[in-house]
Amino acid sequence: MKNLSILGLVLIVLSLSSCNKYLDEKPDIKMVIPKTLEDATLLMNDYTTLNGGYPTYGEIGTDDYYLTAERWNALVNLDQRNSYVWADEPYVDALQWQRPYRTIFISNQVLEILGKLTKDQNSDAYKRNFGAALFYRAFAFQLLTELHCSAYVEATAQAELGIPLRLDAGIDDKSLRSSLKETYQQIIADFKNAAIYLPVVEPIRGRPFKASAYAGLARAFLNMGDFQQAYLYADSCLQLHAELMDYNMLKATDAYPVPRFNVEVLFSANPASAAPMAATTALMDPELVGSYAMHDLRKGIFYRVNTNPTGTYFYKGSYDKGAALFYGITNSEVYLIKAEAACRTNKIDIALLAINTLLKTRWNKEVAYIPVTENNADRLLKIILDERRKELVFRGRRWADLKRLNLDPRFQKTLIRTVGDQIYTLPPNSAKYAYRLSETVIRLADIPQNNR
Repeated sequence: MKNLSILGLVLIVLSLSSCNKYLDEKPDIKMVIPKTLEDATLLMNDYTTLNGGYPTYGEIGTDDYYLTAERWNALVNLDQRNSYVWADEPYVDALQWQRPYRTIFISNQVLEILGKLTKDQNSDAYKRNFGAALFYRAFAFQLLTELHCSAYVEATAQAELGIPLRLDAGIDDKSLRSSLKETYQQIIADFKNAAIYLPVVEPIRGRPFKASAYAGLARAFLNMGDFQQAYLYADSCLQLHAELMDYNMLKATDAYPVPRFNVEVLFSANPASAAPMAATTALMDPELVGSYAMHDLRKGIFYRVNTNPTGTYFYKGSYDKGAALFYGITNSEVYLIKAEAACRTNKIDIALLAINTLLKTRWNKEVAYIPVTENNADRLLKIILDERRKELVFRGRRWADLKRLNLDPRFQKTLIRTVGDQIYTLPPNSAKYAYRLSETVIRLADIPQNNR
């Protein structure tokens, strides 16, 4: 009997009955075969499934925080313990893989439903759902690729392992790993097509809109090192949606100062549970915390002082307004993409305008803002990258950034973990930057493990 792939097994655990107050009310449709435009809408409104459960191992492995030996030893999830120290050991938890592919399955299901409704193709609901399904599929593909694949290098991308590109809702087709080049081509194609169909304004919080797709493209091209395209799509996004929060309006004394679904959010997404990065577990990197200027409000908004150990800091700046981390896309990220891409393509004035537009909203208004004026491209790029790290801390970006920046000798960094008397290192361009796939996935899907 033909073995089902792990991607097919998502049907067994797929639950479509969740209801979220931020989206349309959704009845239980598990016992029927979805086939109508209304069914497609209900599937796309499953916020809990589509906007949550994204992989965490990469962010667990970043340099933005550390754990004491006691906190690390207290972790009960062996895979998360291993991911913290980049252990090249077999991983068994399939949920890091399964949950994004559940999103991909629902997206494919919706696309198949809509493909049969030719009479509805010109309706707003049809276009909105078609674009959303493409966006969710691209978003899930992208986060899986950032975790499990090597950094993108055009010359070798066709030979590098990508991920299985499931493009239909069939559950028993064999899974095959595409090349890294093919994987990014699919991500870009999905985001581009999503941008065609998505509305400029989306009234339901949590669902993507046209600017979200442009932002996804900007992020993808940045990962690929195609800075001209990254710049163009970041600019297109900001042409449609350029709002930034004024951090002077936030209360640093609040437990979680950043509002959920605030004006900067282009797409809201949350990762799976990450015990090492819990609000009272992860101790923030002192170099990072100390890098904020005196009148930069982000330090008070993002961190709170911890007394055990004395002088350390916890993170509280989630854009989900709570202990859950935020892995979505925001305008602040897009301004940083625009600034970096402009700087790398010698558009210095535009890079300065983009970075200063962002930083001014983070500055204490009682003190005159000191704009960035550096016009040397190399030095300005260093400033922009430093601001990118400070702005996007714990937002699911650091692992992908470390990976792509390691390709440039100017920005290579060796990561070091100290757990008791044991020291772990992750050198630049290590094969470990492509986290191993779960052995459960390897066994059930019969696909190759990452090269070592």
